Amino acid sequence: MNLAVLGSGSRGNAIVIAAGGDALLIDAGFGLRTLRKRLRAVGVRPEIVRAVVVTHEHADHSRGAGTLAAALGCPLVATKGTLHALRDELDQVETLPLAVGCAMRVGCLAVDACATLHDAAEPVAVRVSHPASGQRYGIACDVGHVTPDLAAFLRGCTGLVLEANHDADMLASGPYPPALQARIAGRLGHLSNAAAARLAASLAHAGLSFVVLAHLSEQCNRPDLARRVVADALARCQFSGALLVAHQDRPLPVVPLRVEPQYSLQLH
Repeated sequence: MNLAVLGSGSRGNAIVIAAGGDALLIDAGFGLRTLRKRLRAVGVRPEIVRAVVVTHEHADHSRGAGTLAAALGCPLVATKGTLHALRDELDQVETLPLAVGCAMRVGCLAVDACATLHDAAEPVAVRVSHPASGQRYGIACDVGHVTPDLAAFLRGCTGLVLEANHDADMLASGPYPPALQARIAGRLGHLSNAAAARLAASLAHAGLSFVVLAHLSEQCNRPDLARRVVADALARCQFSGALLVAHQDRPLPVVPLRVEPQYSLQLH
């Protein structure tokens, strides 16, 4: 199983996970042309995408979801609340409800969800598993506050994509008005670098191959700063995997894995 971040930030988010000729797209916050181009750039043929999973209805996560699902003839998967919020955009798309706590099989992959705190209809973090190898990747972005349920849901994953949206000092001194600052920093907003570092450290274990930091604010964060804060926390846990930062304007190449011999690193 392989993961590549096609782009992440306030202007669009999308992640592809592929294994054995099947792929899932987690969020689709870019236009159809950009999504196709970036999929090919990381070696994934768009036609092997078996489903588009949307974590919540905000445009930077859902903008291209309906058009891509329609173009590929694959279902769009989301919680009932998210599907209802997107209902006007999904007339020509097959939809499948994703229930919290219930895994859905898609080809050789499986996806399940955990409720998150964010100002959306029914937002979730997702976990994509490859039962044949035992690998599972957790993705948690747009998370205002880490609940015990979310931490438990992400525990034991072999790869993680975690939001590191803002630096608290940069947010407080930045260009956003006070109301927006309060929303971002609030319990229904976004994780700071420090919160992401605490979460990553709590999830570190010997089998964790990588952590990708995602959804960085272009106004209130810097990649080097986010990476340093999280790296310091992970170093105290003796984490030896890869720590990477996703880009907004270009894909992050396929994430490297520390794998056992039976695991394949090839995208099909």
